[in-house]
Amino acid sequence: MIYSMTAYARQEVKGDWGTGVWEIRSVNQRYLETFIRTPEQFRAMEPVIRERLRKELQRGKVEVFLKFTANPANVGQLTINESLATQLVNSAKWLQAQSQGDINPVDILRWPGVMETEEVDMNAAQAEMLATFSSTLTDFKDARAAEGANLQEMIETRLTTILEQVEIVENHMPTIKQWQRDRLQLRLDELNAEIDTNRLEQELIYLAQKQDVAEELDRLKSHVKETRKILKKGGACGRRLDFMMQEFNREANTLASKSINSDITNSAVELKVLIEQMREQIQNIE
Repeated sequence: MIYSMTAYARQEVKGDWGTGVWEIRSVNQRYLETFIRTPEQFRAMEPVIRERLRKELQRGKVEVFLKFTANPANVGQLTINESLATQLVNSAKWLQAQSQGDINPVDILRWPGVMETEEVDMNAAQAEMLATFSSTLTDFKDARAAEGANLQEMIETRLTTILEQVEIVENHMPTIKQWQRDRLQLRLDELNAEIDTNRLEQELIYLAQKQDVAEELDRLKSHVKETRKILKKGGACGRRLDFMMQEFNREANTLASKSINSDITNSAVELKVLIEQMREQIQNIE
């Protein structure tokens, strides 16, 4: 199975502590590059998340976001630091006596440290968040696999068409060789010159060798076989497939340079189009 580098997954988790939403998205990248954004109270999970991404993915620019909304009902009990409050009241009374002013209790409560909130235990929330992240990562990989299957189908179709073009060229080669022979003989007849038969045969053999594309066609068929082998093996094969496209292009260019027939030229152009279509899609493969 092959995997696309482009995918998206989202999951939501709810608990007494609040609501969390995971989002994972990725785009093409030569190597694996991860960006993780979590709220302050969940920052401790980031190394764990990064390690899981490293184990599960090979390539791509991957972004992970966690949005968290706390449950207002799940707030720790409020307490008053009575000792500090008493000191503030006594100090305020002294100031009141000096300035003949009034004491505002709210001002006392606003003083840092007077009102304290019991911290909510977030361990349970973190555990559920990590479990949901694992589930979201599974969905994310499934999405990559589904897109990878589509890419593989498209590449397989192009490979079949390449073999069809190779067959077209092979079928035209005997006709082209005979056309070369007849064309050379016609020119000699027009010159009304006597040519050594052995010399003529040597020239025909030289032309045939110069224009022979059998080696390029054999290599194209070999490249198709190797590409299908890579696709069947699956895994992180994007770089190998990209290399194969370079090899395909090399043979297509050589075929085009040797072409002396419009049919061969058309096939060479069609091959280049098919190779470029595959190359563009292979950029998305992990």
